[in-house]
Amino acid sequence: MSAHLAALLSRAAAEAPDRVALVEARSGRRVTWAELDADADRVARGLAALGLVAGYRVAVALPNRVELVAAYLGALRAGLVVVPVNPRSATGELVRMLVDCGARLVLADVTTLTTVRQAVAGLQDALVGADEDLRSRTVVPRVVALSAPGLPGESTYDQLVAGVGPQASPALRLPEDAERLAVLLYTSGTSGRPRAAMLTHRALLANVEQAAAVRPPLLTGDDVVLGVLPMFHVYGLNAVLGQVLRQRARLVVVDGFDPEETLGVVEDEAVTVLPVAPPVFVAWRGVPDLRARLAGVRLVLSGSAPLSPAVAAEFTARTGLEVHQGYGLTEAAPVVTSTLCSRGGLKPGSVGAPLPGVELRLLDETGGADAGDDPGEIWLRGDNLFSGYWPDGPGGPDAPDAEGWFATGDVGILDGDGDLILVDRVKELVVVSGFNVYPTEVEDVLTELGSVAEAAVIGAPDERTGEAVVAYVRPVPGSSYSVDEVERQVREHCAVRLARFKRPREVHVVEELPHTVIGKVAKGRLRARRRPDRPGLLG
Repeated sequence: MSAHLAALLSRAAAEAPDRVALVEARSGRRVTWAELDADADRVARGLAALGLVAGYRVAVALPNRVELVAAYLGALRAGLVVVPVNPRSATGELVRMLVDCGARLVLADVTTLTTVRQAVAGLQDALVGADEDLRSRTVVPRVVALSAPGLPGESTYDQLVAGVGPQASPALRLPEDAERLAVLLYTSGTSGRPRAAMLTHRALLANVEQAAAVRPPLLTGDDVVLGVLPMFHVYGLNAVLGQVLRQRARLVVVDGFDPEETLGVVEDEAVTVLPVAPPVFVAWRGVPDLRARLAGVRLVLSGSAPLSPAVAAEFTARTGLEVHQGYGLTEAAPVVTSTLCSRGGLKPGSVGAPLPGVELRLLDETGGADAGDDPGEIWLRGDNLFSGYWPDGPGGPDAPDAEGWFATGDVGILDGDGDLILVDRVKELVVVSGFNVYPTEVEDVLTELGSVAEAAVIGAPDERTGEAVVAYVRPVPGSSYSVDEVERQVREHCAVRLARFKRPREVHVVEELPHTVIGKVAKGRLRARRRPDRPGLLG
């Protein structure tokens, strides 16, 4: 196995240079493996020409498009660390990520340039009057504009790749090092605020190979794969794009999901494999001729968020296509289990058995003994595991232990066939359409309001997104604001301070919140009022 993820592209270009690698759905643009390889080389050399050296961070704030793939693989080829950014991140969130990771460059297009520029300007403003130590430690990244003119001090993507030959110089063909850091992916992890999981080339490639070993195969070189899952998320980045690279399949790149438009893409491009998230199944419920329109599909994969067994069963009844599910998390790069690995076939609530090369065990509440037939916390071990959270890395809090085991924070049981059934989460993480929302972050934003004395955030089941953010706020005693005014203030403030998926779906203004004997909000009581047992989760 190669020790470098971008080597998968080199191999594909060498073995199938004229085969189409990427199709950009809306533009119709088609890129072969040889063309993609040349594009990645141009990016690598352009980044080096800007003075970026191995180990520097490059933030990529792009929706799904061909240039995202070329930039990702080109930056890796140059030995850089890629920081994929949700294009819908709020300015404050982006500032925190840029400061935390120390990004030297941000690549943005017309959909993200305004936010990126505001974040960079805010970072510059924050340094005005700061002490010299802080200024020396804070990096203000350079902006590279794609499909838009650059402002003074910025570069454009065309300038980045201009005047560069099709082959990278020998200096850019860095020695392969499997433990070289490849990406920083922001996630809430098992506790605390969002932080960056450190994924090496070893971890990414290991999971690609583990998934490739599944039988029957997830993908083959003859498959056409729908690329609607966002590639800033680990599922789209490694579970989908990584497998496409490994198998030299064709990826149809789709920016955003629209029920009718996406079905049209599936038909027009003869898509055979559908990796999607649960909201897709709900959105397609009203399509009358769904079976006929998906007639060319051979495999449907659902991941990144909970999928209701009833929704899955309804989809299968209407289309004749089984929905295969799995369990994964960013820290595992990401796939851990799949129903394609199950000995007992598809079962409601099951997320399948571990992939080849992934070890899984359930420990009791003390963390020191097997849970047996009882629910237990899921611990994992395998080459696909991350190297800890930035900046602590190996040996830091919540990193894999000395024996390579990682505590996921999820609770599950194993049935008689060895299939995993997820029960709950040890921590309070809320998963909205596969994206992690940590309640503390939202609560801090809510209590910024002068009208809010206390806030509590939980997750509630949602058929469309798996879970939804629900906020309970207690107004300041004696406040003159009405309930409606407080709710309006909360929603308007969250619209400015939080990404859309983190904003509360429901806001409840209450006179009191339940508390434990030590004064903490008793969120278990809030969840018990509205949240039935869930048959399974995908993280």
